[in-house]
Amino acid sequence: MIVPTILTAAALITAVISGMAGLGGGTVLVAIMFGVDLPPKTVVPVHAAVQLVSNGARTVLFARYVKWAALLSFLLAAVPTPFLAAPWVKHLDPRWVRLGMGLFILAVTWGSGLLSRLSVGDGSAGARARAAFVALLVAGLLAGGLGMVVGATGALIAPFFLRDDWSKETTIGTKALCQGAAHVLKLAAFSAHGFALQAHLALIVPMSVAVVLGTVIGKRIGKRLSDKAFALIFRLILSALSLKLCVSALLQLWR
Repeated sequence: MIVPTILTAAALITAVISGMAGLGGGTVLVAIMFGVDLPPKTVVPVHAAVQLVSNGARTVLFARYVKWAALLSFLLAAVPTPFLAAPWVKHLDPRWVRLGMGLFILAVTWGSGLLSRLSVGDGSAGARARAAFVALLVAGLLAGGLGMVVGATGALIAPFFLRDDWSKETTIGTKALCQGAAHVLKLAAFSAHGFALQAHLALIVPMSVAVVLGTVIGKRIGKRLSDKAFALIFRLILSALSLKLCVSALLQLWR
């Protein structure tokens, strides 16, 4: 009883973070789930189910700001990769994957001009469209493939949704839409390999209720942020999460 209570409270708190800033909550939640000693084979699919609800709630709350066409570009890469990656997950070392993710996030978030080039191109309408298409393809590839290994990929794909021509609401809603689709694919891949999600409903249901409530609270807090403040907070959260990934991976490799 203690573990479900802890995880339900954690789901509420982390959903407030995601509802406010559009990221961070899922990564913190998966770390807590591992911290209470749930087996990894349970953590990743249960986390995916809860985050599907969380991202679905954000998509609904920010629906009028969502760039729905972005989902098509994202899915072109995200659809096949979970099914291609699932048989190979056991052969990858999560420590090196986490270290690579951390370094990648830092490079894309703070690299001189890199984030801008990935998201908006050289400024013309055609270049923006092409750059956005490529960025979303990369995001789909990363979410679909590495999501099967590390569980939470929100921080990894987040830089591709922070665009100069999008408001904070568009960034949060569109990212939530694409992440939700990635979680659907992940759950389908796990189900195809024998994972019984219904056996964990006693944990999934209360956590799902908590993330919906947390998302509503987080959105209300986020209304007070300007787009400029949001972008800074977005990058700072990304940096904190990526540094955590790097440090934890290095400590595990050192042992």
